[in-house]
Amino acid sequence: MVIGEIVRAHGLRGEVRVVPLTDDPARFARVRTCVLWDRRRDEREPRRVVAARPQGQAILMSLAGCESAEAARALAGRLIAIPESEALPPGPGRFYPWQLEGCRVVTEDGAEVGRVTRIEAAPAQDLWVVEDGPREHLIPAVPEIVLDVDLAARRVVIRPPEGLLDL
Repeated sequence: MVIGEIVRAHGLRGEVRVVPLTDDPARFARVRTCVLWDRRRDEREPRRVVAARPQGQAILMSLAGCESAEAARALAGRLIAIPESEALPPGPGRFYPWQLEGCRVVTEDGAEVGRVTRIEAAPAQDLWVVEDGPREHLIPAVPEIVLDVDLAARRVVIRPPEGLLDL
């Protein structure tokens, strides 16, 4: 689960400046290990967090193996991720996109649509990819279509507009 993005080097000793992507930036002080995720190459590298401290709206981090400004500059653009088991509980009525994977999707009249296999980010809203055998449906994650998400029952109820499931 991504909690921040390294935006640049800070100073000469290998610290990195991180923009928090979490509702609780104070959590960085408790993180002892993380995964550096290079999205462009889809590479993930575990790292030990040596220190983390706030600076304004950002976090300054020291990572094991990063002791120079050059090494820190090479990490710019990488995401800071932690295991999903360390995710903060979402607020009431909220959920993390990864929690939807594997949920059954049914229409409001009970017709089976398939199972959520992944979430694709799109400019206007996320698209939930729902597979039913060889068919794949893209369901826009908007309140007009998604009526109910019941994580305990692993079920999503939708009201698809006419023709959406025929695409």
